[in-house]
Order: sequence, then C-alpha cells, then structure tokens
Amino acid sequence: MHNEGYIKFDLQWEKANFIFPDKLFLEMNLFRKRLFDLGLIGMYSDGIGFGNVSIRIGDTNLFIISGSATGSIPNLSKENYSLVTGFDIDKNTIYCQGNTAASSESMSHAALYKSNQKINAVVHVHHKKLWEKYLNNLPTTPKNAEYGTTEMANEIKKLANASEGVIIMGGHEEGIVSFGTTLEEATNRIIKLYNTL
Repeated sequence: MHNEGYIKFDLQWEKANFIFPDKLFLEMNLFRKRLFDLGLIGMYSDGIGFGNVSIRIGDTNLFIISGSATGSIPNLSKENYSLVTGFDIDKNTIYCQGNTAASSESMSHAALYKSNQKINAVVHVHHKKLWEKYLNNLPTTPKNAEYGTTEMANEIKKLANASEGVIIMGGHEEGIVSFGTTLEEATNRIIKLYNTL
C-alpha cells in the first residue's frame, strides 16, 4: 500500500460552492490534462490517486487546488476542485471550501505561496524514474519530512527561493513539486525534466 493520498493535516472543510471563473477552470484543466496524459498525475493499482495542480487567487494566499482522490479522473469538473481559504502551517491546519476536499498535498502548496509572492502556480506529480534521477541532484527535502506534514511544509519553505522552481520530496517517494509565475511555467518545468528521461 502506498503511503499516499491520505490527508494528514487538520482539514476544516466547508462543503459549499465557491466562485470559480471559467477561464481559470479551463486553464487548470488544460495543464493538468497534459500531466495526466504523461502519467505524472494518475492512480496507482491499489486505487490511491496522486498528483495535483493549484493556482493562487490574485495577490492573496488563497488558492484553488485539484481535490483529494481525483488523480484517476482524466478531465475534472469544477466540483473536483477546492478553494483553500486559509491555512496555519504551525498548527497543521487547512481551511477549504468546495464540493471536494482539498488535496492531501495542500500544505505543501500553501508553504510555497506563503514563502514567495512571485509563485502563482504549483504542480505536484509522481514519477519513480524522474524522482530517482533528480533525488539530491535538485533541491531535495530531507527523507524524514513526510508529505502533508508541518515538517515537509517548513522544508519546502526553505527551498522555495533557493531552487529553480523544482523541489524533489526526499521523504515522499516519487513526489516532485514544481512552481512558477504561471501554471504553464510550472507545468513546462516538469515536462522539460520528463523529456530528459
């Protein structure tokens, strides 16, 4: 069983609709589908989904993220996304709104948005060969920092300004995070690495 897909933080989820502009929705689905088609977002044979995308809302720390347990869905609906309305990294708490709970990786996304105002989009993917190739060759979080925890979030914050937009998650096998000023930039950074295999 993969140690993936399970929400480890305190999730304060309000099951309700939120304003999700069509333009933003189409953009998120476009780039998510590119990653899905490459197998960078998907589902393991044991039924656990992996991978997600998010976009910051304006100049706030709010962000829209693909929801928990949506990795197996090729094209998401608006109901498959969640709006993160607040977070407290020290208390390991995420506040969200939507018809689907925020991804189990929301804390890592939150850490990046909080640490660098120039980051407007984050992508989290899984790929064993890619992870093995770049482990400790690109900025890498310590092995003892697990996904979805305060420890991982704090390690990601340390690397948010020191990396070239890609972080290898040392304590989250196969996990890689990329980020940028746009979702296109964050997506292309991962695809560029993927094309080196």
